[in-house]
Amino acid sequence: MEEETFFVGQEFPDVKAFRNAIKEAAIAQHFELRIIKSDLIRYFAKCAAEACPWRIRAVKLPNAPTFAIRSLEGKHTCGRNAHNGHHQASIDWIVSFIEQRLRDNINYKPKDILHDIHQQYGITIPYKQAWRAKERGLAAIYGSSEEGYCLLPSYCEEIKKTNPGSIAEVFTTGADHRFQRLFVSFYSSIYGFLNGCLPVIGLGGIHLKSKYLGTLLSATSFDAEGGLFPLAFGVVDVENDESWLWFLSELHKALEMNTQNIPQLTFISDTQKGIADAVRRKFPTSVHDICIRHLSESIGKEFKNPRLVHLLWKAAHATTIIGFKEKMAEIEEVSSDAAKWLRQFHPSRWAFVYFEGTHYGHFSSNIEEFNKWILEARELPIIQVIERIHGKLMTEFEERRKLSDSWFSLLAPSAENYILEAISRASTFQVLRSDQVEFEVLSPDRSDIVNIGTHCCSCRDWQLYGIPCSHAVAALISCRKDVYAFTEKCFTAASYRETYAGAIYPIQAKAQWVKTEEAAMNDDETQVFVRPPKIRRLPGRPEKKRICVEDINPSKHTVRCSLCNQTGHYKTTCKERF
Repeated sequence: MEEETFFVGQEFPDVKAFRNAIKEAAIAQHFELRIIKSDLIRYFAKCAAEACPWRIRAVKLPNAPTFAIRSLEGKHTCGRNAHNGHHQASIDWIVSFIEQRLRDNINYKPKDILHDIHQQYGITIPYKQAWRAKERGLAAIYGSSEEGYCLLPSYCEEIKKTNPGSIAEVFTTGADHRFQRLFVSFYSSIYGFLNGCLPVIGLGGIHLKSKYLGTLLSATSFDAEGGLFPLAFGVVDVENDESWLWFLSELHKALEMNTQNIPQLTFISDTQKGIADAVRRKFPTSVHDICIRHLSESIGKEFKNPRLVHLLWKAAHATTIIGFKEKMAEIEEVSSDAAKWLRQFHPSRWAFVYFEGTHYGHFSSNIEEFNKWILEARELPIIQVIERIHGKLMTEFEERRKLSDSWFSLLAPSAENYILEAISRASTFQVLRSDQVEFEVLSPDRSDIVNIGTHCCSCRDWQLYGIPCSHAVAALISCRKDVYAFTEKCFTAASYRETYAGAIYPIQAKAQWVKTEEAAMNDDETQVFVRPPKIRRLPGRPEKKRICVEDINPSKHTVRCSLCNQTGHYKTTCKERF
C-alpha cells in the first residue's frame, strides 16, 4: 500500500468497515491519524503531523448503513518512519490481523506476530501488546477460560448423553463452587481396555498453560500393535499426592463398574512418590514400575553425563543378573554419586531381570505420545482441551477399526512377524526333552531351559513379551504343540478388533447444549455455576529470572566524601564543612 487508495464518493458497507480501512491505510502508509469527529453518522480526521495538509471526511448515507467519503484534501507532506510503532496499531487491530493465523496455528507465538507485522507493515509493536492480542484472539475464537469452566457441567452431561456408559464428572470446592477436578473416561475406552488391551497402564501429567493453569492427568494403555490407547484422563487445579489418589480412585471405580474382576495390572510412571503411594492404596495387587525413559532423562539432567544414560539403558535391558551387576559396576566407576542416586530405586522397579509384573515388552509409559495430542491446545480453555482429546479418539478408533478389517492372520501383524522370525530361528536349534513340560534347547552360542507349563524360558523373553521366544518355539514344535496357542490372547487380531469394537460418538455443537443448559437453569433455580480455580497465571509475559550484579558480588559499596576525600561519610555530613 504505497499509495493512498481513497477517493471522493468511495463507499463502505458501514462505519466499522470505513474505520478499519482508514486505520489499515494509516498503518500501512506510516502516517498518524488525529480524529476530530467520529460517531455513527460522520467521521472527520486529519494527519497528526502539524504541517501536513491531508484531511478526510466521510458521512452515513440516508436510509442506509453505507458510509461514503465526501471530501479528501491535500497530500501527505509529513515524514514517515517505517521503524517506529503506530498509535493505530491497537490490540483490536492486531487481533484482526492474527485471527486467521491463530485459527490455523494455535501456537502462533508473539514473536512471530512481531515479525509478520514488521514484514508486512514496517512497524514495530511492543512484545506485551502482541502477547495480549494473542490472548484476546484466542478468547474470541475459542471462548474465554471463565466460560469454559461455567459450561463444564453441561458439556459432561453431553458426553454421557451421546456416549452412554461414559464417566464425566466435575468436582468443585468451597461455597462459591470453584473448579477443583474433572474426570473423563469414555465407555468405549473402558470396554476396549478390559476386553482387548494389554493389562499395562501408563500414568503421567502435563501442565496446561491457559489462564487458570492446571494439570492434565492421564491413564493410557497399549493395544496389540503397541499403539497408544487412552483409558481415562482428568484435569486438576493442583497436581499433588492428594490429586493422584483421587484420580486413581476414580479410575478404580470406572473399571469396577464394568467388570467383576479387575485384571492383574502393571502400572508404569515417573519417580513421583505420590503416584506410587496412590497405586499401592487403590490397586494393592498390582505392580508399579518406573518408566525407564523418565529415569534415564532424570539421571542425565542430574549428572550431565551421556555415558551414564547409555549404561543405565544397558543395565535396564540386561537379561541376566551377572550382566546387570556388570553394568552397575561400570556406572559406579563413572560416578559413585550416580550409582548412589540410582540405588534409591529398587531394581525390581526398573531392571528387566528383576521385574515382578508382566510388561509384554513395554517398559516405558507412552504418556509422551498422548501429551502430543494436546500439546498445541494447552493454552486453550478447558473444554477445548477435552474436545481435542475427544476428536482424536474418534479418529483413531475409526481408523484402527478399518485397518484391522484387512488382517487375515491369527495374531496382530507385529506379533505375527515376531512368531515367524522365532520359527525361522528355531529350525536350527536342537531340543532335548526332560519331561512333559521341560526342555533344554541348544543353539550355536548358548543353552536355554524352557518350561511350556509355566510359559518360561531362561532367556526371559517369553516372560517379558508374552510371546514364545525362538527357544520356546523350538520346544513347542518338537512336541507338536500349536505355537499360537501359547501366545497371550491380547496379541491376537481378534483382541485388537475387540479393543476398537466400540465407537466414540460425536458431541452436539456448542450452541445446542448451551440451549439445553439454559432451559435446565430456567427449570431448576438451584443450578450450580462452576467458577474457575483461584490459582491463575499472572497476566502478561512470564518474567525470566535474571542474575543481579548484587547477587554475584554482595560486597558493600564504599562511601567516599567529595570534600575531604575520606571514606565513611558524604559531603553533607563532613566535619570540615562546618
